[in-house]
Amino acid sequence: MSDGKSALIDAARDAASRAYAPYSGFHVGAALLLKNGDVVTGANVENASYGLTLCAETSAVAKIANEGWIGELAEVAIVGGRPDGNALVGSNPVHPCGRCRQILNEAAERSKTDILIHCASGDGDAVKSYRLSELLPASFGPKDLGLID
Repeated sequence: MSDGKSALIDAARDAASRAYAPYSGFHVGAALLLKNGDVVTGANVENASYGLTLCAETSAVAKIANEGWIGELAEVAIVGGRPDGNALVGSNPVHPCGRCRQILNEAAERSKTDILIHCASGDGDAVKSYRLSELLPASFGPKDLGLID
């Protein structure tokens, strides 16, 4: 694994350690690499009214949107698992849900790039990387509304 990819996955794992997940007990962290090299993270935030829960990817994209960086996304890492002491356990890579794929698509289209998404297991042993277009083929976004070329 390249150092950049490893560092991004480590940032996502660190973000997952700050998840608020009292209902599922499943912690997810996302790390967004921006075109300038900065990394912005987010973690899942659960709510007693389950439908109001925020996924890690949504939390991170909201941060970049609020800072005016929505068009600066270059790459993403997602890590998830159940906490066991200071470590996350889980052997399967965590993939973005459908809603998060659409949220990431908005930022990717604004960034004019088919972003690379690294999906990692909590234990770090399994990583699968995809282009967003593989995870969300025939997507709908700002381009369909004529808002970007």
